[in-house]
Amino acid sequence: MLDDPKSLAGNPTDNNVAPQVKPEEKLAELSFGPLKTVHVFWLAGMSCDGCTVAVAGATQPPLENLLTGTVTGVPQVILHHPVLSIEAGEEFIANFYKAERGELDAPYVVCYEGSIADERIAAATGGYFSAIGSERLSDDVHRPIPTTEWLKRLAPGAAAVIAIGTCATWGGIPAAAGNPTNSMSLMDFLGKDYRGTAGLPVINIPGCAPVGDNFTETVAMVLLFLQGIGPLPEFDELGRPAWLFKETVHQRCVRGGYYEEGIFATEYGGKECLVEIGCWGPVVQCNITQRGAINHMGGCMNTGGVCIGCTMPGFPDKFAPFYKTPPGSTVSSNAVRTYGAVIRRLRRMTQQFQNMEPRWDESNQPVPSGWGQVEKPSLVNKAIHYLYEKMQYRGSVRPGDYVGEGSLKAKGKHTPEV
Repeated sequence: MLDDPKSLAGNPTDNNVAPQVKPEEKLAELSFGPLKTVHVFWLAGMSCDGCTVAVAGATQPPLENLLTGTVTGVPQVILHHPVLSIEAGEEFIANFYKAERGELDAPYVVCYEGSIADERIAAATGGYFSAIGSERLSDDVHRPIPTTEWLKRLAPGAAAVIAIGTCATWGGIPAAAGNPTNSMSLMDFLGKDYRGTAGLPVINIPGCAPVGDNFTETVAMVLLFLQGIGPLPEFDELGRPAWLFKETVHQRCVRGGYYEEGIFATEYGGKECLVEIGCWGPVVQCNITQRGAINHMGGCMNTGGVCIGCTMPGFPDKFAPFYKTPPGSTVSSNAVRTYGAVIRRLRRMTQQFQNMEPRWDESNQPVPSGWGQVEKPSLVNKAIHYLYEKMQYRGSVRPGDYVGEGSLKAKGKHTPEV
């Protein structure tokens, strides 16, 4: 009978786990460009294939441009993917063995989709959690090769290892509390000291599913670095592309203006800020609201969905229960309501005046619109706006106020007659 599964995770450097997760001695260091091709080996662990779908829909650059080598300066990508590759069976798996033996004609990168399960748990009952290909033990006996084992074999010689999707980057849903697989992330599996042959630690591109463009853009920039014609992209302390995951969902949210004015949705489907019906956007690092899901369209908050923190290391446990108001929003949203109500009214007042032509102000006649009656500003609003304009044009000249020979102002007119 197995020990407590939790004890099997341990620390990647612990003796009880080291045989499973510690990489072998590294192969020869990578020689930087020029490179014509780079092999990419795609491994799928505890995943739903959603990451593959997202990458297949990427547009900046498109996956097909990477595969055909038409992105300027980027070497052609030769993709070995269990779903997208043309090869099958022994012909497909042969390239994995070549990479393991260092027999490829070009450097290679490993991309891992899905979390890494503890295959010892499945092996104890003669099974496995996820595998690619099989190896012959005897004439009549074949053994499936777990993707975890492929990662252990290929990681030491890889120029870079990229974790795509939250399951691979942080463990994700398969690693949630109570799971029977003892799943973990690539960083947990390979350990803090892991470096590829190009000297890179694990690169993390989270998301459930991730934005496809985030992946292809990062891959292209890493390949330019391997090519020797581009700098190493900036990554944060957790290995995320810093330029993609530095800001929060809330900072780029299309509903952010409602939050600022203290207007919140009270039910799903509302157009206002979603914080009070369960959105974690103010603390979640993700660019989904800016970039959209696919081809700059869609995206959770853009289409009415609350942010449940799927790009974060704490997902899903630290964001449960979903669709319940985050405790922190009670303080922030009430504070916003206090000043937002005042700011909102002042802005609407200014908006009313900016919706008036200067001629309409001077004529003091009803607005000549046949669509409806436009209310005139009250005396209080006029007084406030008078002070507003004083501040607006302080240190500058108001249009039409220049007095010179032949000017309209000199003739006693602010705007020309028709």
